Amino acid sequence: MKILVVEDNPAINKLLVRTLEKNGYTVYSVFTGKEAADIIEQQEFDLVLLDIMLPEIDGYEVFAYMREYDLPVIFLTAKDQLSDRVSGLRSGAEDYITKPFDLEELLARVEVVLRRNGKNDSNKLLRWQYIEINEKTRAVTARNQAVSLTPKEYELLLYLIRNKGIILPREKIYQKIWGREEEPNSRTLDLHIQRIRNKLQLGQDLRTIYGVGYLLEG
Repeated sequence: MKILVVEDNPAINKLLVRTLEKNGYTVYSVFTGKEAADIIEQQEFDLVLLDIMLPEIDGYEVFAYMREYDLPVIFLTAKDQLSDRVSGLRSGAEDYITKPFDLEELLARVEVVLRRNGKNDSNKLLRWQYIEINEKTRAVTARNQAVSLTPKEYELLLYLIRNKGIILPREKIYQKIWGREEEPNSRTLDLHIQRIRNKLQLGQDLRTIYGVGYLLEG
């Protein structure tokens, strides 16, 4: 399981990283909201531990940005008023933990959130309408028929389904799937979209938003 820690206090950040790693998690840590926004564009995470009181961009703003990536988030904060907890949970966060916190309790809550979101299921299945993806084996079926995809086609399909109902700009797709900016006059993305559309019979469900990018209908 891969966890992102977003905490501006160096001591707390280090403690969280050490504790989570000792319990078998792969942990990345950043100290600002901007760093958090940057890293989730480049890598996939199973859970985010997010401080609210961050410099420049606060945790609520970062969380609003993360929502398009469908990431489970646990808020970590010194704001311990009931109204703060209610606000945090109503915003869509999975949990809200106040500082100072007990490490054993933190670990237990992490486990609960991961289990609730199916992140600890070794045979995790992702479904969209008639398409089913086994993320452990990378097997893809459509209407109960196996579909053969190249590695990039698989990554692109996964990204589209995880962001269904959201218009994805071309530049964001290139950064996510190819890890670089789009080259002038490149047809790489368009060809991959065309092949996915044909192989999975997506038709109008996978829409081209001219001049912007692509949208998989929710």
